[in-house]
Amino acid sequence: MKTVLITGASGGIGAAIARGFALAGYAVGIHYHTQQKAAEQLAADLWNQGHSAACFGADVADPEAVARMTEAFLGQYGHCDVLVNNAGVGSFGLLQDVSDAEWRRVLDVDLSGAFYTSRALLPGMIRRREGCILNISSMWGVRGAACEVAYSAAKAGLIGLTKALAKEVGPSGIRVNCIAPGVISTEMNAPLSGETLAELAEETPLGRLGAPRDVADLALFLCSESAGFLTGQVILADGGFAV
Repeated sequence: MKTVLITGASGGIGAAIARGFALAGYAVGIHYHTQQKAAEQLAADLWNQGHSAACFGADVADPEAVARMTEAFLGQYGHCDVLVNNAGVGSFGLLQDVSDAEWRRVLDVDLSGAFYTSRALLPGMIRRREGCILNISSMWGVRGAACEVAYSAAKAGLIGLTKALAKEVGPSGIRVNCIAPGVISTEMNAPLSGETLAELAEETPLGRLGAPRDVADLALFLCSESAGFLTGQVILADGGFAV
């Protein structure tokens, strides 16, 4: 059975990706940090539907915690076919109001977390000469967003990591790609007012906000054999917002 580990999978985009891979026949590793109950509920739902799923907790900003988490995943499933680096935190405010701690936290979770998790699972992929890594960035990592400097910088760094790593591990048969979602209806955007969300939908050429399923379907495709000649790619899933 193929296996996938998805970081930040307790809700939103991550949970939708977990459901998509489960339906495709993967054994699913559901990573969480603080949302243990939500992760366990998702795993239980998948089991009740006849799928294999297990929860793994860790702060992806902590390399030792990531090492323990990936060891637990490999101990249960033996190998990792697909890694989806989805865990992330946001940050909103003027640059001069961003504290040192907030700056470090956003970069540590959104960028370093993907580095630590990829580093932990790559050796097995290289030995087997197969595997996929998918990084979930943001359209703000492509074009930048005012009052989201830390978040934009971290997500831009994730794009650079994707392109560099794709070149590094391509000869070993491993593909690395990136999705840059637009405005998606998730808890991260829940604090935005209804008026702001309506304006964002209006600015989107397709006339609506994205749904987690929109990203999940693309994630499944990029990690499938149908995308076997795609690596180092950054695909905007934003309804045309950044065109």
